[in-house]
Amino acid sequence: MSKPYSIDLRELAMARLEAGETTREVAAALRVAVSSVIKWAARKRLSGSVAPGKMGGHRPHLISGDHRLFVLGEVARDPNMTLHRLSAALAERGLSVHPASVGRFLHREGKSFKKNGSARRAVAAKAQAPARTVAALPDAH
Repeated sequence: MSKPYSIDLRELAMARLEAGETTREVAAALRVAVSSVIKWAARKRLSGSVAPGKMGGHRPHLISGDHRLFVLGEVARDPNMTLHRLSAALAERGLSVHPASVGRFLHREGKSFKKNGSARRAVAAKAQAPARTVAALPDAH
């Protein structure tokens, strides 16, 4: 990831804008993108500073606290619950998450769906063993 432009350059750009130059003229003179000058001006209007925002860092997991307990309870109640149904149930509770996020959460919690080995064979549906449910993963530690 690239690093942000220096504050000196940003402040120089804002000084030139305040002096009456256009954003295109400022961008050409300072050899930066026009969109950068526009974004710096917007940041100056909104926050009063042209300093860059925070970059990087850890983003906390969305499914935590009460939502975590809810999902684990739903999986314990119905092991055949799909990721889409869990995602929809969370949306009803006010947390909009993608089914893939629910899948990653379940994997972190040690829950996974293991395919039935016999289901890959070409046999009649009646002869197949019933589908397996969500099972606990072996402890990786």
